[in-house]
Amino acid sequence: MTLKQHLYIITFLFAVPLIAQETSPSEVFWNNLKSHCSKAYEGSLALPEEDESFGGKKLVMHVRACSDNEIKIPFYVGDDKSRTWVLTKNQDIISLKHDHRHEDGTEDDVNFYGGTASNAGKEDIQFFPADVDTQRMIPGAATNVWWITVNDSTFTYNLRRLGTDRVFKVVMDITKPIEEPEAPWGWVD
Repeated sequence: MTLKQHLYIITFLFAVPLIAQETSPSEVFWNNLKSHCSKAYEGSLALPEEDESFGGKKLVMHVRACSDNEIKIPFYVGDDKSRTWVLTKNQDIISLKHDHRHEDGTEDDVNFYGGTASNAGKEDIQFFPADVDTQRMIPGAATNVWWITVNDSTFTYNLRRLGTDRVFKVVMDITKPIEEPEAPWGWVD
């Protein structure tokens, strides 16, 4: 073997561990979100500007339960504790589902809809186009795309129904944790 071939082999052997240790964008996103576990934050409706269901109500998210492959974030709208965003991670791909409960804890008829990222996304944003189950459950949501952003100061939850005027955006201030709220409907502590 020539000296040049030895140098290629040595260079390759040192480069392989560096490539293997590279963290995917979805893993960075996941770890950033997971760092907020057990914290609650208040936010506001950004879009639409006027909305009967959300407008003028106290909006709170609580990064309540975190594991290696699942993060559950109850989202409170005033006294309504029916919503939980459920993120799951399978290798480098993250999914978002919506768990809706009645006050007695039973599942809503429309439950666990959402989408799965088509790639590893970016470190500060993940997109979730509607999945097949969601398209079957809610035909009008076949063109839904949800996305979540996380940076140093905000967490945003967004929805856009492509081909329509439907848009929704909530912005949470993650620089100021608030007191943890009570458990959402259907949770047993």
